[in-house]
Amino acid sequence: MKAIAIDGPASAGKSTMARYLSKELQFIYVDTGALYRAIGLYCVHKGIDTTDGQQVTAILNEVVVELKYVEGEQRVFLNGQDVSQEIRQPEMSMAASNVSAISAVREFLFELQRDMARHNNVVMDGRDIGTVVLPWADLKIYLTASPEERARRRQNEYAQKGIETDYDKLLEEIRQRDYNDQHRLIAPLKKAEDAIEVDTTHDNMEETMARLLALAKEKLGNVAV
Repeated sequence: MKAIAIDGPASAGKSTMARYLSKELQFIYVDTGALYRAIGLYCVHKGIDTTDGQQVTAILNEVVVELKYVEGEQRVFLNGQDVSQEIRQPEMSMAASNVSAISAVREFLFELQRDMARHNNVVMDGRDIGTVVLPWADLKIYLTASPEERARRRQNEYAQKGIETDYDKLLEEIRQRDYNDQHRLIAPLKKAEDAIEVDTTHDNMEETMARLLALAKEKLGNVAV
């Protein structure tokens, strides 16, 4: 099986680019961030502090998270319910960041992620895919952009969904999440030694797509089925 790992900070465009590459290459897309968001969502519903490792660990045996493909689209199911839209609410970003710093949560999801890569050609995005989850990935990309540009993109994304947000607040949240992700003790966000860094601050979506597809074809050859 072939694997592409895309790591990088929040709102760098990882999921958009991973979906694009998976479609072009006919690979399976694995959105690991959605898995952490689902656990964060469950904690919020239960009234649990997502920074409290002991409380979060205690409820993991109540959680079943699944990635399913419905009419060609990846959907996230939490205990049998489709939560694909709910996990994309603004407050779920920090909840995901908090629970992802808990070792029991990472171990809980670790085998699910690896198992998908064992049985499928995958494009997987997250914070530690190239460094921890799939260190053997055939192509590792570290996708990034300036905090200001990422805040602008996130604001536009929410606006398209009819969600009003404050730019300065989004920028503050992105900087805080960057700090949290880079400084957590377990699997911190960092560029893998053999990853190719792609800074998209000054690129539009089409330019970034073209760059990544060229990298994939150069590294993997014609692997589409």
